[in-house]
Amino acid sequence: MELTHLDEHGAARMVDVSGKDVTTRTATATGRFHTTPAVIELLRRDGLPKGDALAVARIAGIAAAKRTPDLVPLCHPVALHGVSVELALGADCVEITATTRTADRTGVEMEALTSVVVTGLALYDMVKAVDRGAQLTDVQLQTKAGGRSGEWTRA
Repeated sequence: MELTHLDEHGAARMVDVSGKDVTTRTATATGRFHTTPAVIELLRRDGLPKGDALAVARIAGIAAAKRTPDLVPLCHPVALHGVSVELALGADCVEITATTRTADRTGVEMEALTSVVVTGLALYDMVKAVDRGAQLTDVQLQTKAGGRSGEWTRA
């Protein structure tokens, strides 16, 4: 198997995507932020000491998707045309879903994954005063579409 991010000498390199076609590309990633039922109740009624944690987390996730190439060294800068971050409150967790969209020469999977992780980090920062044991788990790509490899969905 050829590793595309290594040259013939094994050195890291950025893949040249200039010959690829511009296509519409989307990706969706998910993660789960585990906390206590008491913290979920505080989130439901905007009762955390630091303010509206869900709004802050959503904005952090959107901003993170846009900054992915600054954080992941070999990622291409992609002109994102859309980023959505959905937060669903469960009994003891927040389900995070990030979807990224572009029309470009390379995919937006890393942007969706980065969005989920930073959304979770922002949630942690907002709730740590009341739950230092909260944790982000199960970060994974769910779907991607577009480009030469077409569509992929997690089984």
